[in-house]
Amino acid sequence: MSGNMPAAEAINNLIQELNKLPGIGPKSAQRIAFYLLRSPEEESRLLAEAIASLKQKITLCSVCCNLTETDPCPICNNATRDRAAICIVEQPQDILALEHTGVYRGLYHVLHGAISPTEGIGTNEIRIKELMERLQKNSITEVILATNTNLEGEQTAMYLSRLIAPLGIKVTRLARGLPFGTELEYADDMTLTRALEGRQTF
Repeated sequence: MSGNMPAAEAINNLIQELNKLPGIGPKSAQRIAFYLLRSPEEESRLLAEAIASLKQKITLCSVCCNLTETDPCPICNNATRDRAAICIVEQPQDILALEHTGVYRGLYHVLHGAISPTEGIGTNEIRIKELMERLQKNSITEVILATNTNLEGEQTAMYLSRLIAPLGIKVTRLARGLPFGTELEYADDMTLTRALEGRQTF
């Protein structure tokens, strides 16, 4: 396709929408759009349905704020999990990374972000209120802070530890097997396993 040749409006619209996705630049968006155009109609229909059902079926777990199709989510509903421990993560995808290690058998709490004054994200913009209500209502003995090892993650961990300490709950932080600046979802299983097993009192 030459640089001056305008694409049909339907193609341009799709390229623009794909370009809004994280990690998808204009060239990738163009490649995906033309791939979908060439692929069987059934494939495009299944993709469109999967995207639509994502918004219709997925809700937040009323206990841990994880993304789920059933409320409470399967982890909160699992009677074999250790109900005395809660691992606090920034995003739902962090749970997938930690669960993949098979090491941690407690519960989770998803903040849906980290404190970041520069981005206008304060303590009210993330799920801290729900966390504190859970800690006051249930007999939790340990809270593991598994926020990312970057400035925002560290800030959030410090704030939460100050909030939780007066409740008499042991507060631990993932061990420093995670290099500073690492996002949990990209860490490998071995690094996450060591970080969980070597967690330290915060």
